[in-house]
Amino acid sequence: MFNKIELPYNYEALEPYIDKETINIHYNKHLQTYVNNLNKLLEGHEDFAKGKTLGKILSDTESIPEDIRQGVINQGGGVFNHNLYFSILSPTPKKAPEGKLLDEINATFGNLENLKQNISNAAIAQFGSGYAFLVKDENGKLSVISILNQNSPLSNNLIPILCIDVWEHAYYLKYKNLRADYVKNIWNVIDWGKVEGLYMNYSI
Repeated sequence: MFNKIELPYNYEALEPYIDKETINIHYNKHLQTYVNNLNKLLEGHEDFAKGKTLGKILSDTESIPEDIRQGVINQGGGVFNHNLYFSILSPTPKKAPEGKLLDEINATFGNLENLKQNISNAAIAQFGSGYAFLVKDENGKLSVISILNQNSPLSNNLIPILCIDVWEHAYYLKYKNLRADYVKNIWNVIDWGKVEGLYMNYSI
């Protein structure tokens, strides 16, 4: 059985950038619905899911039983993407990366500000619902991608280490149609310490 992460801060902790009501509804309603739907889909397929992380399942979608494959991609992606999103936010974030991650950012994008602009542009330009991701490949090389709905970069052998959720439920209560303002403000609560940890340690 899969579950949502334990939220590492109070609902109001990210204000004024993300409001208490949005965090509460996003975490307890939207994310929980994906969790419930995923676990329901996997009933009767316990042998398939046994011993596998959600990341492992999403990285090999062809192995998912055909009758539940698209549902697991949709609902499992919803769980994985949301867990990543909530995990990298913090009321007391590390404001900039260091070490190997910073070296790779500088080598690929020139500097941190260029990277942030690339991710922001991808998030703002995403048509409809989806995410902007910073991902790494198996060699640690970085790239910025946008993905529709709840698809996962893992299905393309890319490991997501940062994401900005641009489904309307992530920002609409506070920002209404002003997605760009939400994207600009979210950098105030993205914790580069968490992103560094994913860059250095997370693998499929």
